[in-house]
Amino acid sequence: MLMTAQRLERTEYLQKLIAFRDKHIIKIITGIRRCGKSTLMEIFQDYLKANHVEKAQILAVNFEDFDYRELRDAEKLHAYVKGHMAKDKMTYLFLDEIQHVESWPDVIDSLYLRKNLDIYITGSNAYLLSSEIATLISGRYVEIRMLPLSFKEYVKARGGEDNLARRYREYIEYSSFPYTLELAGQPKEIRDYLESIYHTIVVKDLAVRKKIPDVMMLESVARYLFDNIGNTVSTKKIADTMTSDGRKIDVRTVEKYVEALTECFIFYQAKRYNVKGKQYLKTLEKYYAVDVGLRYMLLGSKAIDAGHILENVVYLELLRRGYDVYVGKVDELEVDFVAMDDQRVTYYQVAATVREENTLQRELKSLQKINDHYQKLILTLDEDPEADYEGIRRVNVLDWLMGYV
Repeated sequence: MLMTAQRLERTEYLQKLIAFRDKHIIKIITGIRRCGKSTLMEIFQDYLKANHVEKAQILAVNFEDFDYRELRDAEKLHAYVKGHMAKDKMTYLFLDEIQHVESWPDVIDSLYLRKNLDIYITGSNAYLLSSEIATLISGRYVEIRMLPLSFKEYVKARGGEDNLARRYREYIEYSSFPYTLELAGQPKEIRDYLESIYHTIVVKDLAVRKKIPDVMMLESVARYLFDNIGNTVSTKKIADTMTSDGRKIDVRTVEKYVEALTECFIFYQAKRYNVKGKQYLKTLEKYYAVDVGLRYMLLGSKAIDAGHILENVVYLELLRRGYDVYVGKVDELEVDFVAMDDQRVTYYQVAATVREENTLQRELKSLQKINDHYQKLILTLDEDPEADYEGIRRVNVLDWLMGYV
């Protein structure tokens, strides 16, 4: 049975909110528009009500709701919250899409001083936590970074695990945005929905906020990045390619546009890391899209690189699992992903198939050059039994995405 998308339990994110409940720290949920931030806050509010929190203790404002438009004024918002706090009990404050409030850090900084006020806020651009803003609330917030549905969440919502390969094809083509589940079997409606998300972000959020006069040029940069997910790129290369195609643009403008596209979470940047030298490298990053369905919507099925699309899915999953993710460099070779957390490092190669011996040896080669004892994995769509090559495991990527291995 298909689970209603708008009430799909985002269990892992919900548990994070529960863990920070009543802690004197500001909870900031960030992520692209329509990834489920507002729904997550509603689910958490329902959790509170089911756990002996009275309705009067919950104060929620969505700044994209016209009813609350006047509260975009910092002073009015501050007065509103103070005037609606529960007496002698904890008040749970939910402020949705707070970037619409001018000088919001000043408001939050002041409200943070109030006892019995537990603050949760969401925002749809990374500028929320830029250095100057983060300084104002430094040490007083935790960021919960939210993404659209994982493959595991998608499969669960679609009602079964009997055919993971089919679900994977749907997942990458029809999108991981939660609401598309309600449009299952309606590819035209899904496309229209994705177009509305994309144009809202590019035109409304970026072009207006960043004062970008040439929206078509911004979209050209976005298309270039979508067309090159998994490839190393530089802003100079983008500028040169677009100029040679008759769309003259300078490197500085490309840098501004790429920064804007990552700020609003359409793309994530993966920096490079020298595995042997344990050094972070400053050039030739890779970019991955927040949702492969957006790529299909913009570019169609032309020049599909199944390996790079799979890389994109794996990269986002590693982010969901809490890793810092880099592209590895081992001498002249590359490791697709170096995933780090506080306790360990894991190395990943990602390939659509390694059934040909030459392809298998190519994927093994860079991992074999790494001398440490951290785990090394090759993830592939091949439906073959798991294999081990002197400590390097080859596993089915769909099983890995589902958490089976």
